[in-house]
Amino acid sequence: MLQIAVTGKPNVGKSSFFNVATLSDVEVADYPFTTIDANRAVAHVATDCPCQDLKVTCQPHNSQCVDGQRLIPVELIDVAGLVPGAYKGRGLGNKFLDELRQARVFIHVIDASGSTDEEGRPVEAGTHNPLDDVEFLEKEINMWMYGILERNWQRLVRKVLSEKLDITKVIHEQLSGTGIRLEAVIEAYRKTNKEYNNWGSEDLIYFISQLLKIAKPMLIVANKADLPTATDNIKNLKENYSNVVPVSAEAELALKRADEAGLIKYKSGNDDFEIWDSKNLNENQKKALEYIRENVLQKYGGTGVQKALNKAIFDLLDMIVVYPVEDDNKLCDQKGNVLPDAFLIPKGSKPREMAYEIHTDIGDKFLHAVDARINRRISSDHELKDGDIISIICR
Repeated sequence: MLQIAVTGKPNVGKSSFFNVATLSDVEVADYPFTTIDANRAVAHVATDCPCQDLKVTCQPHNSQCVDGQRLIPVELIDVAGLVPGAYKGRGLGNKFLDELRQARVFIHVIDASGSTDEEGRPVEAGTHNPLDDVEFLEKEINMWMYGILERNWQRLVRKVLSEKLDITKVIHEQLSGTGIRLEAVIEAYRKTNKEYNNWGSEDLIYFISQLLKIAKPMLIVANKADLPTATDNIKNLKENYSNVVPVSAEAELALKRADEAGLIKYKSGNDDFEIWDSKNLNENQKKALEYIRENVLQKYGGTGVQKALNKAIFDLLDMIVVYPVEDDNKLCDQKGNVLPDAFLIPKGSKPREMAYEIHTDIGDKFLHAVDARINRRISSDHELKDGDIISIICR
């Protein structure tokens, strides 16, 4: 299961975002280090299920289908709040940086209203610049990774030169505990435009910054977007960074609770809700819902929670969804379940690569694949598309 690390400084709404994204009940409080251990839970990314356009009733196994939306599980890791100097061990330090190792993508939750300082302490709204928080976290993660490489760098360089090794493979081995792929190391090395044996500290840090952008991209969640002081800050963030999603975790939580109570009809990701039981809504609740509608849903097109999850997986990691079946005529598995599974795989994947994603044995025994939508055999170098329904034929 793909892992997403939810990170940032204390008291910006990280745990609130985590709670509402996973429907968990993680402790939330307005003081630093409420999260003492990394919490893990399952969230879902959403995409249109093929059952809609194919007019079939699906029986999902590894995912869910709700009103024609296929919900595919991903794991969220709620990492405790980082403070400046964490890579040196300050605050709760490297314990939590280590929790980021296996995550494929980072969701950096910041306080878009500017009402928490660099340590996560409450300050007057609008007095802190959220841009500083983005720079701080990038530095913390870069320097943490730099510490992993730098401590043995000169020895590694001598080894590579004397034994005529491939520097990218050696770096990859050194970073083996971080989940970073060799291809990412090779791509980052190409961007440095300087031979490794001439690298100084700045060159090594630059290489690491490029590597992290490729291997562990970061999405900025501008939380507390409904507060008045957030508007200009979100504009500034979008002018400086391409991956920014305005979010109100509190609004999402309020809407989900009202939906669960039967007071409104709301689905995460929607840009509006429908009141179902106005008789049991008091005036304060009606005003609160109208505030959310006007200052969140209409202003940003939704609360941003589902959009953030989808963007992290589909845009930053460039994943697509494919649906493996055994019977390409009935679109089912051996038990007759229609469209039982949905798999997240990298865009550009080929049928054999998809087979290995399902199971190693299936990949090893792969013969060819059939596009079940058109009942036609496809070549082994065929690039799969989002929403493909594929039958893998094994020997």
